[in-house]
Amino acid sequence: MQILVPVDFESQSLIALEQSYNLARLLPAEIVLLYVYDPPAGLRSLFGASQDEMILKKLEESLAALAAKVQDETGLQVSTILETGQVYSKILETADKLKAQFIIMGTHSQPELPGNAPGALGANSSRILRSTKCPVITINARHHYDGIRNILLPLDLTTESRQKVTWGIKIAKIYGAGIKVVSGIWSPNDPEVRNKLRFLASQVKQFIEKDGIRCSAEIVEGVENEKALIPTVLNYAEQQGDIDLIMIMTQQEAGVIEFFMGSRAQEFVRLSQIPVMAIAPKELGFVSIFS
Repeated sequence: MQILVPVDFESQSLIALEQSYNLARLLPAEIVLLYVYDPPAGLRSLFGASQDEMILKKLEESLAALAAKVQDETGLQVSTILETGQVYSKILETADKLKAQFIIMGTHSQPELPGNAPGALGANSSRILRSTKCPVITINARHHYDGIRNILLPLDLTTESRQKVTWGIKIAKIYGAGIKVVSGIWSPNDPEVRNKLRFLASQVKQFIEKDGIRCSAEIVEGVENEKALIPTVLNYAEQQGDIDLIMIMTQQEAGVIEFFMGSRAQEFVRLSQIPVMAIAPKELGFVSIFS
C-alpha cells in the first residue's frame, strides 16, 4: 500500500509530507516522494541537455536526503521517484502506476529550484482533482492537528455527495475519529428542501452510527445566497474547533437542484484552512438505502 506525496522542497509540500505520517502508520503504507521536473522551453534551449542533467542529479540527491531524513525520524518506509514532464500529468500517471491509495499534497508551494515555475503544485491542483482516480488530501494552511478528531461531511441530495459517507466511515475507523454531517441551504423558505435534507441527514447519521462511529448532523440555514454556502460551511468547520478533515467529491451529479449545497471541490480546496479530502464519484453499494 502506498501514499504518493508530490514534493518541491518548499514549506507547504513539506507540511503535507508531515501530514502523511499518521496515515502511513495507521494503514500501514509506504510513503512515495515524487518530484516532477518541468523546465521551461526557454531554459532548455538556452542551456541544453547538460543543464538538465545537472539539475536532475541535484534533485535526485535532494530527494534521497529527504527520504532518508523522514525514514530516520519516523521509522516509516519511504521511497522516491523523479520524473520529467508536466507536473499534473506526471502526478496522475505515477499515482495510477503505483495504484496509490492516496495523494497528499500542498496547494500553494513556491518552488525555488531552477526549472520550476512558482506555485507549480498550486497551479496544477485543480487538474489533479478533476482527473484523479484515488482520493486526494490537500493541505492549504501552515499548522494542523496531529491526527483527526472529527471529519466534516458537507452533504446534499446528489448521489455523488452521499457516496462520500462510505469514505468518511473508512477514514474515521482508521483514525478513531467522529463524523459531523452538515447540510447548507440558501432557500430556507422552501419546506420541501428543508425536510428532504433533514430526513437525509438523519438517515446518514443512523447509517454512520451503526458502524460504531460517533456522529452529529446539522442543517445550516439562513445562508444569504448560493455563493455564500461554501464560506458558511467552512466557517462552521472553523467554529467547531475539532474538525481536522473535510471530505468532498470532485464532481457533481448532472442536474443538481440549485437549493442544495454542491461539492465545489476547487472552491473548498482554495478557501479551506482545514485539510480537504477530495474523492472522485463512482457507484458504491450503500447509496440505495437513501434512494
